[in-house]
Amino acid sequence: MCPSLGVFVPAGSSGRLFVILACHSAENRLEYLHRATDAARKRRMTVDKRLERILPRVQKPARYVGGEYNEVKKDKSEVDLRFAFCFPDTYEIGMSNLGFRILYGVLNDMPGVWCERAFAPWTDMEEELRKNGIPLFALESGDPVGEFDIVAFSVGYEMAYTAMLNMLDLSGLPLRAEDRPELRPLVIAGGTAMYNAEPVADFIDLALIGEGEELLPEVVELYRKARWENWDKPRFLRAAAEIQGVYVPSLYDISYREDGTIAAITPRDGAPEKVVKRVVHDMDRSYYPVRTIVPSTEIVHDRVTLEVFRGCIRGCRFCQAGYVYRPVRCRSREQLAEYAQAAIRDSGYQEMTLSSLSTSDYPELVGLCDDLEAFCGKNHVNLSLPSLRADNFSMELMQRLQRGRKAGLTFAPEAGTQRLRDAINKNVTEEELTESLKTAFSGGWSAVKLYFMLGLPTETDEDVLGIAEMANHAVHTWREHASNKNRGLRVTVSTSWFVPKPFTAFQWEPQISRAEYERRVKLLREAITAKAVTYNWHDGDTSFLEAVLARGDRRLGKVLERAFRKGAKLDAWSDRFDLNRWLEAFAECGLDPEFYACRERSREEILPWSMISCYVSDDYLWRQRELAHRSAATPDCRTQCSGCGASAVEGGECYHG
Repeated sequence: MCPSLGVFVPAGSSGRLFVILACHSAENRLEYLHRATDAARKRRMTVDKRLERILPRVQKPARYVGGEYNEVKKDKSEVDLRFAFCFPDTYEIGMSNLGFRILYGVLNDMPGVWCERAFAPWTDMEEELRKNGIPLFALESGDPVGEFDIVAFSVGYEMAYTAMLNMLDLSGLPLRAEDRPELRPLVIAGGTAMYNAEPVADFIDLALIGEGEELLPEVVELYRKARWENWDKPRFLRAAAEIQGVYVPSLYDISYREDGTIAAITPRDGAPEKVVKRVVHDMDRSYYPVRTIVPSTEIVHDRVTLEVFRGCIRGCRFCQAGYVYRPVRCRSREQLAEYAQAAIRDSGYQEMTLSSLSTSDYPELVGLCDDLEAFCGKNHVNLSLPSLRADNFSMELMQRLQRGRKAGLTFAPEAGTQRLRDAINKNVTEEELTESLKTAFSGGWSAVKLYFMLGLPTETDEDVLGIAEMANHAVHTWREHASNKNRGLRVTVSTSWFVPKPFTAFQWEPQISRAEYERRVKLLREAITAKAVTYNWHDGDTSFLEAVLARGDRRLGKVLERAFRKGAKLDAWSDRFDLNRWLEAFAECGLDPEFYACRERSREEILPWSMISCYVSDDYLWRQRELAHRSAATPDCRTQCSGCGASAVEGGECYHG
């Protein structure tokens, strides 16, 4: 469905024409519509006639038809391995994920391998699929996902687990790995959420831990060898467990104490005691999708995304990504400029984002912006820099941002007082934030977003009220330093509920109760009185379940399945999430969700993810936890090495500035 004209373009229509139809100005849309329709008649996907009938009845049928510019089509007779790459969320979310695009390109560069995409259908499409007996299908070929050799899920968020189960069910596949005894199809999963794969251990054959550019092709090649030599599934899984970064849940026995904590994790059949994450050592040699798929409908991040580096020097104690992606590895400035220009030329995008966990920490950021300035200006490309830090937002950087459109600036102080910022190791002072706001307001910006968390370890009411004070201070700074007061000021304060995650300094900490979170939200809401300030807060129910799943053990598998059977499918979407069905599932399975979310762990407790290593040691994380309770900060990696363990990465090194 074209969002502007409300016209359905048949499956298989030209991807480039469809993009132009959806995105370009109205004066040429009818002409492009005729061209796209004509192209569709000449080149139609092999799609079941039932599918063609139901697409006009669903929202955004472009989610399901494929045919985009730069999608990869291969001759089935020339491939010996079919790979279904599944994203357990909607097309708009999945196609915005750079890692998904990278691995799609890596796999399709392998001779004899065809990687195709599948996304979670929205509720209207799922209803039509089930009513008409149509299984979940891949976009490139239209073939059922259940007929592929490998079915792989990219899972970066625990709330996507039920969508993952729903996609398996829609594919006609048994949910549990034990009910899929044959080697084909193999069900695997990767992504940040797999650093604790235990809640989905019953449903997957193996998990990939770490970065997949090198790891995933190794698994694929082993699978091809197993197929050629007629191995059975147990033999393949034992061999796969020997690859660094591969975790095979069925090769680990878990025993529990009477109090519900884990008594032992016992590997067998040669599986390693510790599954060590995989790391791409040289970013300049890693794959970048210059020729990326141009979506047929608007997506969340509809632009070229340029990854400038991986890892983070900062060591924020709550941030899982900051720890598991260590050490820091940068792409060269020259290569980034080359990739940026090539990707813009190929895709026709007019927006580009320089992306990382903390983009303003890229050592050559200003120089890179200079390299791109002439090209972006000539091609009317807006350059955006997310993940800006308040301690290094300079006039020099602002001047480069001014060359594009002045969108709102976003900073994440995370906590309302310096004491709490020191406790979480944010390493940002109120003075630095004030200077950044002065720079922005004097440069003409009039909209700023400030992100915080509620429920951080050691947080008090004084820290909560400090958020309101910081918002009021932003208003005062604008009044004192704004160069353009005619536009008015918009300060948006957003808070989320802190979720303790594995492989962070706070993995042992309890999450505050839902009642206490709601009390702190109310306290802050009543303290924010300035008319220029808008306060948004995250739904508490989803954050509670996220904490449960993030630190859950293998026993949660039965809860996941029970909740799915009760209708849990798109839990990442707040309007589709219902905590009550989950609480019912926990009660029916005899488990207490607060045991996982709200309980403090001891240093001696065996954690469900203790068989996984991201190189950062538990001793280091525990020391960071102790420092947090003393509100003592740790210098960033650029200033001083804190001995986290990341320097042990073979062929890698820590940040040297």
